[in-house]
Amino acid sequence: MADKKLTVVISQAQGKNPAKRELEESLAAALLMEPDLEVSLVPHLYDLSADHTGSLFLQAIRGDLVMLSWLYPRACHWILDRQGVRGKEGHVLLKEEVDEDEEEAQKQKAPFENPERQKTIPDRHIYSIDLRVSSTPQDYIQEIKRIAGESQVQTFQLSDMLQQSPQPAQLEKYLKPLDIINAEKNNGAAAEETKLEPTKRRWYPVIDYSLCTNCMECIDFCLFGVYGVDQGGQILVEEQDSCKKGCPACSRVCPENAIIFPGHKTPGIAGADGEVAGLKIDLSKLFGAPDALEMAARERDAELVADGRDAVGMSVGIRQNSKVSQATNEELDDLMDSLDALDL
Repeated sequence: MADKKLTVVISQAQGKNPAKRELEESLAAALLMEPDLEVSLVPHLYDLSADHTGSLFLQAIRGDLVMLSWLYPRACHWILDRQGVRGKEGHVLLKEEVDEDEEEAQKQKAPFENPERQKTIPDRHIYSIDLRVSSTPQDYIQEIKRIAGESQVQTFQLSDMLQQSPQPAQLEKYLKPLDIINAEKNNGAAAEETKLEPTKRRWYPVIDYSLCTNCMECIDFCLFGVYGVDQGGQILVEEQDSCKKGCPACSRVCPENAIIFPGHKTPGIAGADGEVAGLKIDLSKLFGAPDALEMAARERDAELVADGRDAVGMSVGIRQNSKVSQATNEELDDLMDSLDALDL
């Protein structure tokens, strides 16, 4: 069976925030009325395990894909990539406003391209849309219609998915999981909540391979066995469940801001665009605030001690000539030059 439609997938928010659920359901109900769209629902993307039926469903989609989630688009794209759902980043117009200077700097920063990895990327686009950008369903519908007008013909291969799972009946929920939203539409009753395979909240790093230069600073720094390398020598997150919940230390050490923790409260660590090496220089750095490496060492020490191990401070896994340190010094120098120019 193959449907020539553009597939739109809504990734549910963690928890049961009523405003978020209302937006999800309103979007789903409206999109289901569009004849050229195949609309489906999965649990929160970051929490999906490799063998979850939601992951299998996503892997079965061929052609262009629109992914709506409560995540920064960069985080969404690379979580999908980690789950084997790969493609080129589609251009999205509906997005969070970014400072013009930061946007220009981001455009000028050429991404690192691993030639061998590029060979494995399918010739299709993945459009990642952040559901936090607007509370108005029509804004998303308008953008999805625009994308549908420029996208490749979409083919959904059900046979691929059924071959990967011994429970086809369970997978049927993912073909039209949102029909239940309209089940009682005629009498105005509240829609029954769609029941999906449960997930648990997770915490692990996600690598942005468009920025990663394979410098190995993360594997040197992490002492919990999270990182490894594949047969080709490429860094990867090997043991994600060994990561310490709430700790983003390796992200601070990464010189290219290639390590994302989608659940972190700091936008630069959670996957927001517009920051170089995750650093934002402000006046607090002039008054003794710790730099990124010192903060990372403290966060790692806290987890080591909690594990009954000895703290190691800056003595292990931190290269003293790190690009992060150099970037910090250079930005501080620029800041001081700017203050001097003000002739205060």
